[in-house]
Amino acid sequence: MYNFMVTTPVISNTIKRLSGFNVKRSMPTLYKTTLQKWHNKNNRSNREVGNYTAQPTSIASGENAIKTVYLFCDEFTNYNDTVIGIKAITLLKKLGYEVIIPKHIESGRAWLSKGLIREGKKIANKNIDLLKDIITANTPLIGIEPSAILTFRDEYIDLATDQNFDAAKALAKNVFLIDEFIASEIDKGQISKALFTKDKKLIQLHGHCQQKALSSIAPSVKLLSLPENYSVATIPSGCCGMAGSFGYEKEHYDLSMKIGELVLFPAVRKQDEAVIVAAPGTSCRHQIKDGTGKIALHPVEVLYDALLK
Repeated sequence: MYNFMVTTPVISNTIKRLSGFNVKRSMPTLYKTTLQKWHNKNNRSNREVGNYTAQPTSIASGENAIKTVYLFCDEFTNYNDTVIGIKAITLLKKLGYEVIIPKHIESGRAWLSKGLIREGKKIANKNIDLLKDIITANTPLIGIEPSAILTFRDEYIDLATDQNFDAAKALAKNVFLIDEFIASEIDKGQISKALFTKDKKLIQLHGHCQQKALSSIAPSVKLLSLPENYSVATIPSGCCGMAGSFGYEKEHYDLSMKIGELVLFPAVRKQDEAVIVAAPGTSCRHQIKDGTGKIALHPVEVLYDALLK
């Protein structure tokens, strides 16, 4: 019902006007299930979920795994970008890792982006309490959406209560973007090129602002370059212009699109159809779709699609 409402022009435009969104902006849709529900039901099986069928995994869990990793099921991947989460879990298991979604709540990114610090502080400390005793160097927490997972390395430390401060700092040391984690495992020799296609692909990468500020796009480049004949170039763009809810708001939409037109949109439009556009951020992918009509992929999707079947 939700997807029908946000994709039917008359209804969608009414919702946008009532919400203060620009009618020119497309609305995000919900997937047929959540990543959490999919993981609970399909963790060890090959079942069809909506229009996507997870590939069977060959790795046993527990002692046979290279490492156990905890996946932060952020609110964007859980509800909107569920297929990316499914592919991420399936990829990691194919590569030999046990994947567990631990008990946690939302990241708090939406609250923090609007300056609602008190609510953000409650969420931060709840997640610190839930995760501080299970996340270690040997069992790290990894995340798909940069704006969500990087709150652990940035805002959570500032928002932690006095009693949670040390735990927040310890937690932050063992929290990684999935791109960072895979890149690190490549460097350790744990992930081999032999598992991936030798087909030639050209990839244009747009980096996420928080990833650039708090991490680097280098891990994304390393991940995307793993298949032997994949060539990666970075788009010399700044912010895509979406900036969370900023690009939805009617008073900011035009500015949002002008920012996209500075570098990102022209760079994407001039690419041949065979070129893959990659972007780690959900807002960036949405902005690219609205501004160019091109579907951008998360780097993990690109690597998943490169697996030898």
